[in-house]
This record gives sequence, C-alpha cells and structure tokens, in this order.
Amino acid sequence: MHSFPGFLLLQNRPVLVVGGGAFAARKIRLLLKAGAAVTVAAPQVNAEIAGRAAAGQVQHRAVSFSPALLNGMRLVVSAAGDAIDEAVAAAARERGIWVNVVDRADLSDFIVPAIVERGDITIGIGSNGKAPLLLGRIRAQIETLLPSRLGDLAALAGECRATVSRILPDAAQRRHFWERIFDGAAASRILAGDKPAARAALLAELNAPQPQRQGVVHIVGAGPGDPDLLTIAALRILQDADIVLHDDLVAPAILDRLRRDAERVCVGKRKGRHSFSQAAINALMAEQAASGRRVVRLKAGDPFIFGRGGEEAAYLQARGIAVHVVPGITAALGCAAAAGIPLTHRDLSHGVTLVSGHLQDDEDDALFWAERARQGETVVVYMGASQAAAIRARLLQAGAAATLPVALIENGTRPDQVVSAGTLDDLPALAARHGQSETEPGPVLLVIGKVAAMARAKATRAMPQLTRRRA
Repeated sequence: MHSFPGFLLLQNRPVLVVGGGAFAARKIRLLLKAGAAVTVAAPQVNAEIAGRAAAGQVQHRAVSFSPALLNGMRLVVSAAGDAIDEAVAAAARERGIWVNVVDRADLSDFIVPAIVERGDITIGIGSNGKAPLLLGRIRAQIETLLPSRLGDLAALAGECRATVSRILPDAAQRRHFWERIFDGAAASRILAGDKPAARAALLAELNAPQPQRQGVVHIVGAGPGDPDLLTIAALRILQDADIVLHDDLVAPAILDRLRRDAERVCVGKRKGRHSFSQAAINALMAEQAASGRRVVRLKAGDPFIFGRGGEEAAYLQARGIAVHVVPGITAALGCAAAAGIPLTHRDLSHGVTLVSGHLQDDEDDALFWAERARQGETVVVYMGASQAAAIRARLLQAGAAATLPVALIENGTRPDQVVSAGTLDDLPALAARHGQSETEPGPVLLVIGKVAAMARAKATRAMPQLTRRRA
C-alpha cells in the first residue's frame, strides 16, 4: 500500500477549484455531494459550472489563479492546465493546504478515487493515479454486486446505533448483534423496500434475550502463498475471525486478507526455532473458543497434509469444541503447477507420492518412496532441502538412476519464486543454492521424477538451472 486511504469531511468547508472545463466540473460534482463550499477560479467556465454559479451552488471568480485565492481554503483542486497546475500545487504546499491536480499524481497530496455510492455507503477505489481506466472497470464490477437499497440499511443502522449502544454496552455483544441484523430479517426486508418491517425486525432482535455466543475453531488452509489461490470459504472465514493463530510460513499477502481488527498471533514453527509448542497452540485454541470467540488456525498449504491439522481437530473435538476444516491447495499441487510441472503425466508418471523430509530416519518409509521413484512415479518431498544429500543416497541405493530429473521450488506461487532443476546427481548442489538467500530462505519443495524435466527444460531456456519468477 503506497497511500493511506481515508475520507475527508468537507461539509461547509471552503474548497477552491482552479479551472473551468469538464475536468473541473467533474470534481465540483463530487465536492458538492460532500457538502463543500466551492469557489471556482477561472476566466471562463463551461455551461455546467456557469449554471451552478447562477443557481448559487458555487461561487465563480472570473480571474486567473493567484496565490491570494488560497487564503482561508481547506482544500484545493486544480484542473487548469500544466503551467497553472504547477503554480497552484507549489502555492498550496507553501501554505500547507492539501492539493489535488487532475491527472498529475506527482503534484498531488491526495488522489480522488473511483467511487461507488449507496447512500451513506461510499466505496473508494484507488490506483495511486496509475490506472484510472482500470478503476472504472473495477467500479462497474462492484456496482453490479451491491444492492441499490444498501444505503437504506446503513441509514437504519445509524438511526438505531445510539439505542443499541445503550442497551448493549459490551462491544463484542454489539458486534454480534449487528452481524445478526445484517445477515437476517431486518436486512432482507429493507433491501426489499419495506422499511417499517425492517425497523420492527431490528427492534424485536434488540428486545429479545441476546444469545450466548458459541465459540468455534476453523482450521484453514492458506495455500502455497499466492492470495488468489485462497478458497472462497477460506476468505470468508478470515473476514469473520476474532483471532487468527497463523503459521510462520503463511505469506504476508495472505495475512493482508484478514479482518483488520482481528487479533493475530504467530505460532509458527521452523526448523530449529519454535515460538509455540504444539501443546501451547492446542491450549490457546481451546481457551479462545471457550470464551466465545471465532478462532482461525491458519496453516500454509493444506492443514491435513503435513500440517498437524488432524491432531488439532482431534484435540478440540475431545473437549467438545466445534471445529471445522477448510482445505487449502497443498504445496505439491500449487508449486508444481507454478513451475510448469504436471505431477502425473500419461507418458511419464502414473502416480505421485507426497512425503516429508523430516522422516528420513524411518528406514521403511524411505525405502517405500524411494522404490516409487525408481519405478517411475513422481515423489514430492516437503521440507527436504536440508536432507538433499541423504535423499540422493537413499534413491541411488534403491536403484534410481543418477540422471533422474529433479526440481526444487522455493517460495512457490509467490512473486519471489525460485526454481532450480537438474538431475539426482545434482541434488545436493542445487539444494545448497537455495540456502544462500540474502533474506531468510523460504520453504523449498523437491520434485523427483521424469516430470521434473519439464521444469528443467523451461528453466534452461532462460537461465541454466535457475529461474526467478518476477512479480
């Protein structure tokens, strides 16, 4: 985020608009809707602005810009042309007055967003002045999603807000009340145009005994890192959460999708660094749910693939706590697809085995997946980069060829994704390369099998053995 979003309260505040053409007229429409006291400075104005001046909606001063016009102004909008716009911006900044220059983000202190209005509901969409036509398309999409009477629902909530606050002094209780209103009969009736019935439904809900809030835990898969790979169910639950216990490997872009006022607790564990024990995580989930909160346990990838989601669900269920699991795209699927690797292929691989690199001491398990790789299936190793030499040894011992293709994918699906490709014989050297990042290395996935050659072919065309995915 390169700018701080906000809404300016301009009711009866003096605002100067410099310029008299179509661009100035557009800004004047918005300023008048916001209740601003608008003065227009321009030797000539178009018919729309002239009509507003004749009707007393704006004050027109038929003069060229001079810095004295800024005296007493709270805000300035300039749409007069480059030379004048530059003079307006410089003079406004000297006086500490915020200025917006149409189509000149470099001269502006604030950007006027694309706007969607539904009464008191106002949605602003910005691009830091870089793509105004794109904003128009986004606005059109949002317009189709919002009911025309949504503003009436906001107005009803505003009328009853003080009464609700008096009767329900507890903030959490009020939040739960308004959720029931916005999801229930009151909202349905006002959106259908029946305001009296909506008000009656709201008051009935307020006068009824307030239900005891039941806590719940959602164990949610965040996917491999790209926020666009979140499921719709996961996104909805993240927006409703009271507290989120998230892994260290959950991408920051995913955490940006959380409800802004949700409490966040990083309970992540990386190799050699445990901030929370599993027992402490289990106890915290149970404690928060028992207090009536909506708890999200947010895990990278899928919670039931090497994520201890099954253990956590069993712990909660044994204590009578409601728990729901929302699957996510596991790293093997998301990262392989991002690297151009099909995990199964009619000509190359008829099966796939997912294993953890932390199980290398289990001889029987290691022999099982090594045999799968030798027979031509795809083996995907999670968290195996530090065990690369041992993995190569096990595979060679099982009879795999030293020329068997392998690929390593770090930060798969993310803008800083790195893909290395080569053969089984190269595996330790390739893995070492992923430990040389200037920042903390991201999670690395190993893909072993004939299909890994498809990533290698893609990589060598751009840069031998190593490619970086740019944002």
